[in-house]
Amino acid sequence: MPISLPSHAFAGNPLRSKTPKPTHPLSPALALETLKTQLVDNSHQSSSLNFKVLPFRKGRPLTSSTSTDADLGPTWHLGWISLAACKGLFSASGVEFTGDSLFYLGSSSEQDVDVVYWAIDVSCENSLFTEFDSEQVCFIELRTLMVATDWADEQAMVDLAVAGHAKALLEWHNISRFCGYCGEKTVPMESGRRKQCSDELCRRKVYPRVDPVVIMLVIDRENDRVLLGRPSRLVPRMWSCLAGFIEPGESLEEAVRRETWEETAIEVGEVMYHSSQPWPVGPSSMPCQLMVGFFAYAKSLEIKVDKAELEDAQWHSREDVRKALMLAEYEKPQRTAAAKVDQMCRGVERGQSLSSDFNVESGELAPMFFPGPFAIAHRLITSWVNQGSTFDALQLKQQPNSYQSNL
Repeated sequence: MPISLPSHAFAGNPLRSKTPKPTHPLSPALALETLKTQLVDNSHQSSSLNFKVLPFRKGRPLTSSTSTDADLGPTWHLGWISLAACKGLFSASGVEFTGDSLFYLGSSSEQDVDVVYWAIDVSCENSLFTEFDSEQVCFIELRTLMVATDWADEQAMVDLAVAGHAKALLEWHNISRFCGYCGEKTVPMESGRRKQCSDELCRRKVYPRVDPVVIMLVIDRENDRVLLGRPSRLVPRMWSCLAGFIEPGESLEEAVRRETWEETAIEVGEVMYHSSQPWPVGPSSMPCQLMVGFFAYAKSLEIKVDKAELEDAQWHSREDVRKALMLAEYEKPQRTAAAKVDQMCRGVERGQSLSSDFNVESGELAPMFFPGPFAIAHRLITSWVNQGSTFDALQLKQQPNSYQSNL
């Protein structure tokens, strides 16, 4: 059955809703100063601030899992640890912990207590992992957590958005260790929100990288059908929207037209914006893709597939797409992934990567199926199916990000 989400996966992060002014105690700089003070005096009484830390290992956030009743199945949670616990782990492992390796994620208020959230990359600290082994937690691939997320669980969607932001930030730090101008090392600034060249003669500022991608559902208005493609990386019978990276000096609309022409030789005229989605689960060299979704209306209909780009591309009728959506299984892979995460957190399958152990949809009952509800491609396809054949972009009402529950 089609799934309707109030927000895209990885969007709706409440920690990013506002950034305190530099003079505010919750601002990145002042919060870091308070954190360092607490690390030194050990009393934790000098401030009303509370700190929570999310460790990452090789892009995987620390995760725990809670088993619920059989009908709902297990649910995963981010493995936040206190500042004192983080300091204790480093101390027990003989690793110095100064706070400079923490990266600011944001803040919130919980029961009249201000909480500041941080991420830390512990990929190089192998001695810390033995400490985590004693708890029912595990470092799990973000893509696996994405599939395992119950899209009806607002808190789980918040956790996914926070984890996506943190991973993108940490991955960017890993690939921006040196200045692109002079080659000297870069150092974190503003609690990790940017970096700066360490060379006094250069001191170039470097900001987190975002890689924009256009993703478009190409529509044949006259025949009431859409163009879907099959890159070779997709599992059998899965079809999706066309997509491609934006080139320098190119507008979003121009990128939609160029990519569609290059991949299928279809000429696009009118281009209408739909929505956008952060996508931090791509390759590590691209720490955060921003998927910008469009409806694109075809001016030509004859397809000539560029085999270097796509395995195939075909027109599909609205009825065939609607039928495929109705037959697709979405809850089964989500529950399977949630059970796998639960097993890993309990140590049953520790150390295994489950991201390739299951498909998003089984496709057993349908001749074709599409990316799951966590992907913007799904939203584009279902939006078109649920609209009339004469879709009016002015009638498209985007729902605001509504996930505002506490972490």
